[in-house]
Amino acid sequence: MKVRLGNGYDVHKFGPGDHVVLCGIKVPHDQALMGHSDADVGMHAITDAIYGALAEGDIGRHFPPSDPQWKGAASDIFLKHAVQMARDAGFVISNVDCTLVCEFPKIGPHADAMRAALSEIMGLPVGDISVKATTSEKLGFTGRGEGIAAIATAALVSA
Repeated sequence: MKVRLGNGYDVHKFGPGDHVVLCGIKVPHDQALMGHSDADVGMHAITDAIYGALAEGDIGRHFPPSDPQWKGAASDIFLKHAVQMARDAGFVISNVDCTLVCEFPKIGPHADAMRAALSEIMGLPVGDISVKATTSEKLGFTGRGEGIAAIATAALVSA
């Protein structure tokens, strides 16, 4: 059996809006995340973790921000692509772990819904998906409330 691990990292800054999209869930907030797509930092980090485990680059390689067709795109398109690439390469995604780094909005009340959304998108049991959060103790851009960061790890095993 072959095991492959990958990690992913993403950040997006806040801008005008009334919600953020995190791990496929609309979370009410007094700002939105800005990006070329829907700026779902959690889903972007997980997608990059899968690409990393496959040694296939990152989202920008597969979905260049210079390509206008991806403007405002839902991030599940990217994640589904990465999941399919893993399957096509003969791997099963064993589990994913995503940490959202932000002072606000509070993630805890939405974590189970995020796990369920990711489960449906990825075709994995909810028990194989972790979504959690931490603050940066008011340090750096996340601590100042300027945006959100996400870190993710994906484990793939040969089918």
